[in-house]
Amino acid sequence: MGSDWNLQRIARVVLIIGAVVVGVWMLRRFLPALAWAGVLAVATWPLRERLARGLGRSALASLLTLAVALVLVVPLIVLGVELARESVVIVQLVREMREHGLGAPDWVAQLPLVGPYVATWWQANLADPEAAREFFGRAEASGLIGWTRTLGLELVNRLTVLVFTLLALFFLYRDGPDVIAQTHAISSHLLGPPGRHLGRDVVGTVRGTVNGLVLVGLAEGVLLGLAYALTGVGHPVLLGLATGVLATVPFGAPLVFVVCSLVLLAQSHVTSAIALLIFGSLVVFIADHFVRPILIGSSTRLPFLWVLLGIFGGLETFGLVGLFLGPAVMSALIAMWREAADLTES
Repeated sequence: MGSDWNLQRIARVVLIIGAVVVGVWMLRRFLPALAWAGVLAVATWPLRERLARGLGRSALASLLTLAVALVLVVPLIVLGVELARESVVIVQLVREMREHGLGAPDWVAQLPLVGPYVATWWQANLADPEAAREFFGRAEASGLIGWTRTLGLELVNRLTVLVFTLLALFFLYRDGPDVIAQTHAISSHLLGPPGRHLGRDVVGTVRGTVNGLVLVGLAEGVLLGLAYALTGVGHPVLLGLATGVLATVPFGAPLVFVVCSLVLLAQSHVTSAIALLIFGSLVVFIADHFVRPILIGSSTRLPFLWVLLGIFGGLETFGLVGLFLGPAVMSALIAMWREAADLTES
């Protein structure tokens, strides 16, 4: 009798593991969308709780999903419009260069370290009309068509992920309380009381990481976008958006404002270049050393070193969504470590 019960238990475990493996393999292409939906749901759940008192589940889910869609899509539309405007200018510039060539501006040769080499290359490949036609002919024949196709496929894939993310987010908003109750019941049954604390730590980590990375990154983009406009950098809106996106990764914003400072310096705008460099460095220093540790560390009880390791490790392993999953994994590991240490001491 006991052996039959053990065999049934083993068979049940094998069946569960097999079903999970098959399900994950079957849904592997949709896992990024599900992960993004989970991150967005966790980050915005307090808002959902506040609005739940006066709205039905379906109406609430529809309203919140629409709001998240607008927040995600409107910046993409702005970015697309700016890129379309820039592409028209670039196409016109390429046509003129193929017809008449383009001489190197004076400031190119004044670039620190690489100026003479860039000016020589520019003179050999772009200044002479024949060389310019040959150069752009090779570019069009080799990489431009393939790059355009790759960009189109990536755009379709990203739109597909966005659609399924919003669809999954709607059902999480609608059925989230039931999912949370079921998760608590299962974790308590399998892990005991530590399971509830572990889930709370993971949720707090995701929410704190969203606040610390996305909101702070957007604030950096806005502040530096204003700085670009005031110092005379071209296309401040596009550069501000790029800075905001890169600023979601710690120490990513300098990739933009340092290049802008070098361009201003090469154009002999020394005061503007120094002012932009100092202001950008100050904004990034305050954000990365004070604001982010407070927002992320206070909700996760993680030292900021482990937060950084989780961010970069998650980014390398899972892609962009790993920015939020990585710290959550680190939080779970640290929570289990502390639980084991408490059990050992007691």
